[in-house]
Amino acid sequence: MNKMDLANRSQLKDWIKYFEHRNCISYGLNSHNKENVKKFLNFLQAQIKGLKNIDHSCSTITMMMVGIPNVGKSALANSLHQVGRISAAEKGKLKHAKVSPHPGETKDIISMKIASHPNIYVMDTPSILPPQILDTEVCCKLALTGAISDCLISEKELAQYFLAILNFSDEYKKWEKLSTLENDRSCIDHKEECSSSRQPDMKRERQNFTDHTQDFIVHNVRRMLFEKISYFDGDVQNEVDLQKLIELQLTALREAFHLPLELGDDARSKVATKLLNLYRTGRLGHYTLDPLAMELTDTEITQKERAG
Repeated sequence: MNKMDLANRSQLKDWIKYFEHRNCISYGLNSHNKENVKKFLNFLQAQIKGLKNIDHSCSTITMMMVGIPNVGKSALANSLHQVGRISAAEKGKLKHAKVSPHPGETKDIISMKIASHPNIYVMDTPSILPPQILDTEVCCKLALTGAISDCLISEKELAQYFLAILNFSDEYKKWEKLSTLENDRSCIDHKEECSSSRQPDMKRERQNFTDHTQDFIVHNVRRMLFEKISYFDGDVQNEVDLQKLIELQLTALREAFHLPLELGDDARSKVATKLLNLYRTGRLGHYTLDPLAMELTDTEITQKERAG
């Protein structure tokens, strides 16, 4: 299960237990963390050593990477290839599968060597999806993670969907310390420092406020979202009230992202784009969009049958 750095940690553990109860091998990893990838490669090699009827001295093992779009298959293949070649002290030019934040960029099957003795290759393959997705919520979740193109569901709708998820989660509570007068003053001081900067390059100054990934802007966004949720006097369980809260958040985000008034209606699109980027890069917390179904495990079923 890749992108564990973006997932809710407690729910990730629950999912691993869920698969273990069903005798499915699962592993949580971050394909951009070399130490994590190295441990995963060792895990894969241990699994292969456990295979029977294989002469490990001369066999070649091929693994296939299969999954939906934008889950990091190519990034993981590249990391395994790089770590594996370095560990085996092999020379030669490294291969690189094309990595992109946009879904469907992998068009061909690429084979990469990731280990020796025995030789292990991994095949990076194009993404797969069902020909039809009839469930609207499933479609929204796929679009929110970037698994399907944003053109199928507008960024404005996706931003609203994310804010609904945020408002029902506990992630925003972690930002309580940002909602203080001291932090407000520090942000004001930072703005004044930028405005009175001695740098003659005005373009550089403008970039300070247009780059929404900077820490002080991300902190402003978190603080604003926390305050809007915490001080909202409506009932988020009520659909009308929830929509009212989301509208308040979107309006406030325009200021948090320092968007000029002259943008008019285009400001909402800019807000949506920046908000989705911060969510997808983990700057607004850790989320698992599919909560573990509240169903009994096989063990619990057996115990209930014995008791009943």
